[in-house]
Amino acid sequence: MTQQTAGRAGSQARDPWRYRWIVLGIATFTQAASGFFVGGIGALGVDLQRALNLSTVQLGLLVSAAQLAPLAGLLVAGELLDRYSERWVVGVGAGVVAVALGVGSQAPGYPALLVALLVVGAGYSSVQPGGSKSVASWFDASQRGFAMGVRQAGLPLGAALASAVLPLVAAEFDWRATLLTGGFVALIGAALFMGCHRPPPALPAPADKAPSDAFTAQLRARLHMFREPSMVKIMLSGTSLISVQSGVSILTVLYLHQASSFGAGQAALVLVAAQGAGVAGRICLAFWSDRSKRGRYAIVLVCMVAVIAGLSVLMTPAGRAPVVASGVFVWLGFFGFGWYGPWVAYVTEAAPPGRTGFALGLAMSVNQIAIVTVPPVLGLLIDRTSSFTPAWALLSLLTAAALAVTAVTEHRTTRTAPTVGRDAA
Repeated sequence: MTQQTAGRAGSQARDPWRYRWIVLGIATFTQAASGFFVGGIGALGVDLQRALNLSTVQLGLLVSAAQLAPLAGLLVAGELLDRYSERWVVGVGAGVVAVALGVGSQAPGYPALLVALLVVGAGYSSVQPGGSKSVASWFDASQRGFAMGVRQAGLPLGAALASAVLPLVAAEFDWRATLLTGGFVALIGAALFMGCHRPPPALPAPADKAPSDAFTAQLRARLHMFREPSMVKIMLSGTSLISVQSGVSILTVLYLHQASSFGAGQAALVLVAAQGAGVAGRICLAFWSDRSKRGRYAIVLVCMVAVIAGLSVLMTPAGRAPVVASGVFVWLGFFGFGWYGPWVAYVTEAAPPGRTGFALGLAMSVNQIAIVTVPPVLGLLIDRTSSFTPAWALLSLLTAAALAVTAVTEHRTTRTAPTVGRDAA
């Protein structure tokens, strides 16, 4: 009888922590729902170009518009997350995405659509770091990589679903209906997160708030992050790989349609497959990082090598063959999207105590520079040269340069301070 009572007590004691899987599920869904429309813009490329008479540069600017506000918004969101509950910061942000897309569906033309997507980006600023922080606080180091990978899989998952659904919506109705669809999905995500999110039972309420030291001391601590070797690696690898991810997202359908003679629908299906591979990559690579003896960042380096290899194939004549091109984009989806799982887990573990939200916001805001600038730059290269090769070459060079610098930094860190490097990784 005593053993049964003890068993019930132990089960009840563990019950609160079982809720971490609910938190992981709602954080993943909210991520997918908030990024649903923007993730599907690449699949709508042909439709938007025809309906609004857009150049490739203008199409790239649509993606950049949605990512411009997070340049500053991610830093603000990071500060808010260190002071307030993720429940409200993320929920309100996802709600702003929903409202902005609903208003954007009534845009009279391209300029108004750009403005609507700017507001979408402002709302989305809180979803990425907020969901990551909530998952990191619920899972310990032994499961954090896997959990973060599942959560970060929400972005390519939402993009894959959008790439499959939004072209059908556009064909049946028009491009305005795709924004309404995206707004409705984002609204569901906001409601679910606000209704179901809970803080972990082991953390008292004050732990989420920033320390009450002087403003100058806080500013000095934030500026010091830029000089940390771990943050240098985070920023260099993040900007190069997010550039590849943006390029693949926006150019896959156009490349297959123009260079490999795919129909728009067939090309969109390949993009769906690439994004599905990204979902698998974020989970599998993050799971690998939980068990890697060389730390999480070694997995990020593997992704950089794999991405360079895939882009190199696209720059050859063989890369225009339909079967080869399709396979390469699936490869790039797995590694070029999958890197984010182990990378964001590394960020949360390298962050100073009490500054996880700001560290996530800082790292992601640096990524935003690439997300904003790369799509229109790639579009300009393609429009000027009438070829995709310069675009793939630029992405490959950026990744190779970041790989060279960060691999040396990683080697030095591991050699001089192996225990610290392993803990941070």
